[in-house]
Amino acid sequence: MIAADLAQPDDFDAWRDQARRLVEQAVPPDQIAWSDGNGPADLFAVAPPLRQPSSPRSVRASRPFVDLARSAILHTDPARLGLLYRVLWRMQDNPRLLDDAADRDVALLERLAKQVRRDIHKMRAFVRFRSIQDDDGELYVAWFEPDHRIERANADFFINRFASQRWSILTPRLSLHWDGATLLEGPPARREDAPREDATEELWLGYYSSIFNPARLKVGMMVKEMPRRYWKNLPEARRIPDLIAGAREREIAMIATGSSLFETTAVPESLSAVAQGMAQCTKCPIGCNGTRAVMGEGPADADVMIVGEQPGDTEERDGRPFVGPAGQLLDQALDAAGIDRARTYVTNAVKHFKFVPRGKRRLHQTPTAGEIDICRWWLDAERALIKPKVILALGASGARGLLGRTPSIGRERGQAIAQSAGASVWLTAHPSYLLRLDGTARAREHDRFAQDLAGLAQVLRHG
Repeated sequence: MIAADLAQPDDFDAWRDQARRLVEQAVPPDQIAWSDGNGPADLFAVAPPLRQPSSPRSVRASRPFVDLARSAILHTDPARLGLLYRVLWRMQDNPRLLDDAADRDVALLERLAKQVRRDIHKMRAFVRFRSIQDDDGELYVAWFEPDHRIERANADFFINRFASQRWSILTPRLSLHWDGATLLEGPPARREDAPREDATEELWLGYYSSIFNPARLKVGMMVKEMPRRYWKNLPEARRIPDLIAGAREREIAMIATGSSLFETTAVPESLSAVAQGMAQCTKCPIGCNGTRAVMGEGPADADVMIVGEQPGDTEERDGRPFVGPAGQLLDQALDAAGIDRARTYVTNAVKHFKFVPRGKRRLHQTPTAGEIDICRWWLDAERALIKPKVILALGASGARGLLGRTPSIGRERGQAIAQSAGASVWLTAHPSYLLRLDGTARAREHDRFAQDLAGLAQVLRHG
């Protein structure tokens, strides 16, 4: 066996130099004992030969492989070095090896690199600096516990972001210190070496609490993106349990605030009165952006009411709901399910077009929960006058306008949600979501959308 040792376990350049020399000398993977100094060495391995072969093999390595290798070498798996060499060795005879996603070595290499990239992202997202004073003035100190050897690879990110400040990042493996001009490396640290809080903590906690949106709360997704293991190092984490516990009460208060804006407004007695009132409404910023309100469309005695998010660019210009690309897709799906759009009442949870200008174009912006809750007064007025038997909500925003909460479409679609107003509510995806997909994802979601509408048609037939 030939010993191939790295002085530093994250030194990609050192690994590359050794790997290139071993490939040139035609040393197969099973004849090499790789070591990064963090595990037991092979007692029977010897130093690699230093001779230059008379006709060395040329070494081929694609840019995608180099990029993967730079990430994967930072992983803590001790087998990564041998895996990297094995893939490089095989690429000499199969330069397109990385294109085979089903290959075991390629899949493992991709997985290691993905885990490292995720850890790099977590470090950038969850490092929290706290201010202390030392002999040279203000110093910002943070504690972080990475899963992999990403500290040095991440240093440039923090240098570029906080170039003018002095800072230190302490980790169990090493410490990084930036003095404003030079990056220095120090020994491992303990969590106790980092400050617990600073004078700005309460200001940050107040800001975090104020921007916490209970209507957008998805605990599972939040924990996935911000795992609980990082909470102990985040000052805002101490507020999260209380914010989650009070989310529903705050959401109810938001809805009540929206309704209270209409306390002095007369309840419309006809659809024409609804249209007239919406056209003059300035209760939220969307109503003040210079666009015209788009009234719902359909018979006043429709059995089915369909509620989308908001009018788009085409709908605002034409003054009619669902006449753009999403509306055309909806028409096709309704027709395929045997539902006559001419016998349905189609409207939106928000009546004005919210957009951001990009040159001559107007790009759609998702309305906030507060804006939906304010506009719910007009949707309720339409609903009270139409008195539909069944209501189909397209997307989370349309559903919020009907339910007063933001549901999970994935969990609640395809089932009736009873309402005190009488009509049952059914949920499905918004057609505009389908238009943004491609490939197998688009085909899959189109099938689910068609199944939802077919189920709705069956409900209508059995009334």
